[in-house]
Amino acid sequence: MPPESPAATAARPLSGVRVVELAHVAAGPFAGMLLADLGADVVKVEPPTGDQMRAWPPFARDGAGACFSHNFASVNRNKRSVVADLKDPAQLASVRELVASADVVVENYRPGVLDRLGLGYDEVSAGHRGLVYASISGYGLTSPYVNDGAYDVVVQGMAGLMSVTGEPDGGPVKSGVPVGDFTAGLYAAYTIAAVLPQVRHSGTSVRLDVPMLDCLIGVSALQTSEYWGSGREPARLGTAHPRNAPYQGFAAADGDLTIAAGNDRLWAAVADVVGLPHLVEDPRFLTQADRVAHQGELAALLGEQLATEKRDHWLSELRRRGVPCGPVNTFGEVLADPHVEATGLVARLEVPVAGEVPTVVYPVRISGQDARLDRGAPALGGNPEVHAEWVAS
Repeated sequence: MPPESPAATAARPLSGVRVVELAHVAAGPFAGMLLADLGADVVKVEPPTGDQMRAWPPFARDGAGACFSHNFASVNRNKRSVVADLKDPAQLASVRELVASADVVVENYRPGVLDRLGLGYDEVSAGHRGLVYASISGYGLTSPYVNDGAYDVVVQGMAGLMSVTGEPDGGPVKSGVPVGDFTAGLYAAYTIAAVLPQVRHSGTSVRLDVPMLDCLIGVSALQTSEYWGSGREPARLGTAHPRNAPYQGFAAADGDLTIAAGNDRLWAAVADVVGLPHLVEDPRFLTQADRVAHQGELAALLGEQLATEKRDHWLSELRRRGVPCGPVNTFGEVLADPHVEATGLVARLEVPVAGEVPTVVYPVRISGQDARLDRGAPALGGNPEVHAEWVAS
């Protein structure tokens, strides 16, 4: 896609904000991409070998042997890239000049690494006109685990997420989406945008300490409140819910679906649809609390009926009665869903080697603005003009 017009760029919420991204793989780059989607000029500083995710398949390849990672493209849209060997004094000085010209730094190196290189918060914020310096790490800067490495699977386990994910009689299950990485990236971008006006107004720099572990605990509000309120450990329930029933996944004759009957009226509609209206008066299922207490029996009764017809039949009948429900989709199925087309969630943009590829755009619609799509993920070191632009101005 061609670059945006100056008017379109100026209209975006973070237009004019300069971001240096010293980050790799997922959490930091995702935060950087969110800022870029909102209009920031995000410059990704990469080592000569590139962000580690550039080596992750699947790859697009051309006849000359060049390749480009689709995974990398998915979290690096709308950015520019420069290459710097931070162990080289001249190249390190060049990066320090970029930081001095920036409004924001996003980094997810292990705590202490950038300090040793002269790019830590204390050093780069000294004399700065006002910098937001966001450090994303596994455990944060004050944790007893500050020096420990962390990957998404480790953090999911420590945060308690695996203790409530999976079947009741099964072992721990990792979420298929790396929620530790992406939740931290969301918190980082949200907080950067929130504090930036204050920092610009006051000229006082701020450091953001964004621990993946804390962020995952932060979005587990229902589970932590259940533990504090009841004294009981939340448990694995498969697709079921601790306080609502029927509220889970079921198997139809040709595929899986979910049903969420969160009140008595919806439960009565479900019972009627599956041909079991008498269950509404069954003492085991009279109230929501009763249905939760006997949800294994309830699921078995509903499952037997739901297995007799195809999924589309049940979805049509349930929706007609206002019952929240939906198919259990594969990613191929959801990306082909009419909803995705209607909301404009998927668009196409140019990336190196692959050419035009689909991408999931920034999912929040801002009235009067289209999703930013003027840059695909950058080629490694593809924007050497950045230093002259930023430092000269």
